[in-house]
Amino acid sequence: MEQAAALRAGNLSVIDRENLAEEIESLGRSELKSLVSAWRVVLLHMLKVDYQPERRTRSWALSIRDQRDEAADVLTDSPGLKSRLDEAMARAYRGARLDAARETGLPLQTFPETCPYTRDEMITRDYPIDPRT
Repeated sequence: MEQAAALRAGNLSVIDRENLAEEIESLGRSELKSLVSAWRVVLLHMLKVDYQPERRTRSWALSIRDQRDEAADVLTDSPGLKSRLDEAMARAYRGARLDAARETGLPLQTFPETCPYTRDEMITRDYPIDPRT
């Protein structure tokens, strides 16, 4: 708290620069991790819908919508992440691919090694909610 007060007051001579830099980097990593986590869930359910459409449930579509909203909130709160979107999507897909293999019981090789979706598809592809599922 003292460091924040000193920074706000412009008293830069008392700032622990190394600690401040570490805190800023840590915050950036945390926000990136939140974005990757949300996109991982989106991509997981997209894979499940595409590779096991007969098992599609209402909860998959709802989860996609919820996690898209979560990711949008993270990006609104942390505009600096915009330069790391490709990295975030690649990391999210690596995890989603593993999750999809575990959850579907399909071999890992069933799913492409690189993400088959564009960022635009991941963010906007429509998944209507079927009230019967």
